[in-house]
Amino acid sequence: MDFTKRIHRFTVVPSLSGELAILQTLAYNLWWTWEPDAVELFKRLDIDLWQQTRHNPVEMLGILQQTTLERLVADEGFMAQLKRVEEKYHGYMTGKTWFDRTWNGERPLRVAYFSMEFGLHESVPTYSGGLGVLAGDHLKSASDLGIPLVGIGLLYRQGYFRQYLNIEGWQQELYPENDFYNLPLKLQRDEEGQPVTIELDLAGRKVHVQIWKVQVGRIPLYLLDTNMEENDPLDREITAQLYGGDQDMRIRQEILLGIGGIRALNRLGIDPNVCHMNEGHAAFLALERTKLLMEKHGLRFPEAMEAVRAGTIFTTHTPVDAGIDHFPADLLERYLGRYYRFLGLSRDEFLSLGRQLPKNPHESFCMAVLALRLANHANGVSQLHGEVSRKMWKNLWPELPDEHIPITSVTNGVHTKTWLSVEMAGLLTRYLGNRWREDPTDSLLWKRVANIPDSELWRTHERCRERLVVFARRRLKDHLHQVGATAKEIAQADEVLDPEALTIGFARRFATYKRGTLLFRDLDRLARILNDADRPVQIIFSGKAHPHDVEGKELIRRIFQHSLEARFHNRIVFIEDYDMAVARHLVQGVDVWLNTPLRPLEASGTSGMKVAFNGGLNMSVLDGWWPEGYRGNNGWAIGKGEVYDDIDFQNEVESRAIYDLLEKEVIPLFYDRGPDGIPRGWLACMKASLQTLCPVFSTERMVKEYAERMYLPSFEEWRTLAGDGLARAVDLARWKGEMHRSWHQVKVISVEAPAPEEVPLGAPIPVTARIALGDIVPDRVIVETYCGVLDSRGNIVGGELIPLDHAEEEGGGSHRFTGDIETRFCGRHGFMIRVMPRHPELGPVYEQGLLVWG
Repeated sequence: MDFTKRIHRFTVVPSLSGELAILQTLAYNLWWTWEPDAVELFKRLDIDLWQQTRHNPVEMLGILQQTTLERLVADEGFMAQLKRVEEKYHGYMTGKTWFDRTWNGERPLRVAYFSMEFGLHESVPTYSGGLGVLAGDHLKSASDLGIPLVGIGLLYRQGYFRQYLNIEGWQQELYPENDFYNLPLKLQRDEEGQPVTIELDLAGRKVHVQIWKVQVGRIPLYLLDTNMEENDPLDREITAQLYGGDQDMRIRQEILLGIGGIRALNRLGIDPNVCHMNEGHAAFLALERTKLLMEKHGLRFPEAMEAVRAGTIFTTHTPVDAGIDHFPADLLERYLGRYYRFLGLSRDEFLSLGRQLPKNPHESFCMAVLALRLANHANGVSQLHGEVSRKMWKNLWPELPDEHIPITSVTNGVHTKTWLSVEMAGLLTRYLGNRWREDPTDSLLWKRVANIPDSELWRTHERCRERLVVFARRRLKDHLHQVGATAKEIAQADEVLDPEALTIGFARRFATYKRGTLLFRDLDRLARILNDADRPVQIIFSGKAHPHDVEGKELIRRIFQHSLEARFHNRIVFIEDYDMAVARHLVQGVDVWLNTPLRPLEASGTSGMKVAFNGGLNMSVLDGWWPEGYRGNNGWAIGKGEVYDDIDFQNEVESRAIYDLLEKEVIPLFYDRGPDGIPRGWLACMKASLQTLCPVFSTERMVKEYAERMYLPSFEEWRTLAGDGLARAVDLARWKGEMHRSWHQVKVISVEAPAPEEVPLGAPIPVTARIALGDIVPDRVIVETYCGVLDSRGNIVGGELIPLDHAEEEGGGSHRFTGDIETRFCGRHGFMIRVMPRHPELGPVYEQGLLVWG
C-alpha cells in the first residue's frame, strides 16, 4: 500500500506573538543579512544554535523553547535592540529610494531578472559560485536603489553539493535535502489557501510547478519547484540539484526557468516589460513572451518578436564557447517540437535561432546565440570581457567590424554592506560619515579615507585577520574530527597559522583555468618565502571543483597534500566546504588576495572586489575586472597582460613573477615597520585601494548602470513597439520584410574622394558616393563613411562613422551622396562606404543581410 497517499499534512511554524512577532517578519526578509544590528540580534537568541543552523533565524525560531522566548521579553537590553532593528527595518522598507528620487516613479518600469542560481546567504543554498553570488548582490542593490524588479530562479531540493575532503584530500560530495519549511521561503497560495501552480508540457508529460517566494529587502524572488506528488518521479528531479545531471536534465531545467518563469509571473499577475537574462540559461523566456503576445494580439511570430526583443537584456558571463550550453537538434525536437510549431516556426527556422550560421545543419543549438538573437541589449561583465565577447560572437554580425558589434560591457560589482566587516564599516562611518552606506559610488566621499589615522586602519584590519585565523583553526579542527585524527593532531590545529603573519587568500571555483596550484611550481622557493623567521607568510585556500571535474579535484588534492608537508604544515591551510560564510571571513581577513586565471578566461571575478572594500590588496593577473582596477599603487599585477601560445611556458613565467613580487615588493612592504610597529607604506597602498576601487566596483554602481543604460532604454523601446496593440511592432516586422525583399538592388556604384596623397592635418576630404537603390527611397537608407587609422595589414582600427547627405537622384535608381571626412590625426588613414536601412521612426536598423559595403 502507498501510505504517502493517506498522510494528512500540515506545517508547524514558530509561535511568536506580541512584542516578539516582529522577529518572524525579520527572519523572513533577507534584509537582515546585510544589516549588522539585525545579525547581532539573532545571535543574541542563542549563539550556539546560530552556528548549528548555518545562521538561519527561521530554523532557530522554530527550535527555541517558549521559556527562552519569555526570558527574552524580560531582557531589557535585547528588547531595546529589537526595537532599534524594527525601526531600521520599517525605515528601510518605506523610505524614498534613488529610483524614486531620480525618476519620480513616472515610468511604469517592471523588470524581471532571471538566473539559474542566486547566492543570497549561506542559509539559502541556491547557489554554486560567482554567478549566483553576483545575482544575489544584484537583487540586494536593486532593493537598496528601489528598482522595480523581481527575481526568478529555481528552488533546488539538494542545492549545490556540500564538500568534504577525505584523509587523502580528495573532494567528496554530500547532497543533504533542504527543508524548505525551515528556510526563509513562503509557498505562494491563492485566496483559497491552495498552492499557486503552473503547468509545463515536457515531451508529452504534464509537469506541475509550485512557486516559492524569498523576500530580499524590497525585492521578491520567486523560485520554481517541481517536487510535487502529482509529477512523474523523473520530473520531480528537475529541481533536485543545481548543475546536476546530463544534457537532458539541463534542457528541462532551462525550459522550466525560461518558459516556466514567464508563466509563473503571469500566474502571479506580474507582467514584466523588461526581462534580464543573467547568462543564457533563461533564453527560452523570449519565446514564451512572444507566444503570449501572439495569443493576445493575434500576431505572427516575427511581429510579436520585435516587441519582445525591445524589452530583453542578456548578460553573458562566459568567455569560452565550451562553457555555454549547446543542445543537439533531436533533444530540442523532443522537448520543444510542439512548442515551436505552435509559434508558426518550421524546424529549420527554430534551429536557426540558436546557430551562429543559421543554415549550417551541423551546428548545435547554442543558448547564448538564442539569447543574443532575441535580446536588444547584450553585455559582458568587464571591459576586457566585452572585447572578448565581441570577437567570440562576431559571426552573428558578419558585416560589422568588431567595435560595432552590439555587445557592450557593464563591469560587475559587489554589494558593499553584505561583504564589509563590522569593524571596517564602523571605521568608515567614523571618518566618512553615513552617506557611504546609501551611495558608495561617490568618489569624493572615498577620498576622505586619507583622513583615517594609519594606526586605526591597521588595528581594524588586524582584528579581522585574527578572526580569520581563529575561524580557519576551528574549521581545520572540524575536518580533523571528521577524518578520525588523533587528539594530539586536533590539538595541534590551534598552532596552525599566525594571527600576525602576512596572510594570502586564494578561494574560488577550482576550474583548471584558474590555476589554483600555480604557486606550487617551485616548492623549495615557496618554502623559503613562507618560512622566513623574521617575515613569515601564510596562505589560506578554499573552493570546490564540479563533481565531474576530475582535474579540478586533483588540484585540490595536491594543495591539501602540500599542506600536510612538514615545511608547509603551519603555513598552508585548505578550508573545506567553501560557501558565503567562509568567503566573508576570507575577504574580510586576508592581507593579499591572489588571482591567477589564464587571461582572458576570467570574465570578471568579484572576490577581489570584496577584499578591496575590507582593506585587503589584490595581486592578480591582468584579467577580468583587474585591468580596470589596477592603478600601480593599489595592489600588484602579475605580468603585463601577455598571452603565450605555450601554456606551460605561461605558467612558468607567471609563477616566477608571483615569487618575484612576493620577495621584492609585497613582503618587504608589509614588514617595513616604523617604531610603532605600523607599516606606513602598506597602509598607503590600502588607502589607495579603498579610494580607487570602492566607488567603482559595487553593485550599487553596477545596478544603476543597468538601470540607466539598459532597463530604462529597453522600457522606452518596448513601450514604443508595444503601444497601440503592437501596431509599431507589426509595422517594423513588415518594414524589415520589405527591406529584405528589396535589398538585393542596393549597390555602391562608385566612390570619389579627390585629395592628394598627403593631406594637411585639419583639411577636409570631400567624399561623393553613387549608390544604386532600385525602388528604395533615399530616406529609407543611411550612407556612411567608416574611416580610421590603418594597421600594418591595412585594416581600419577603431574607425568612426560619418554620415553622408543625399545630394540628388541621378535617374535609373542611382543616387549621389556627399560629405566630408575630417582629418584630426596624423598617420596612415583609410575609409570605406557602407549602406544600411533607416526606419522612419527608429533610425538606422542593423539586420543581418541588410548591409552593403563599398
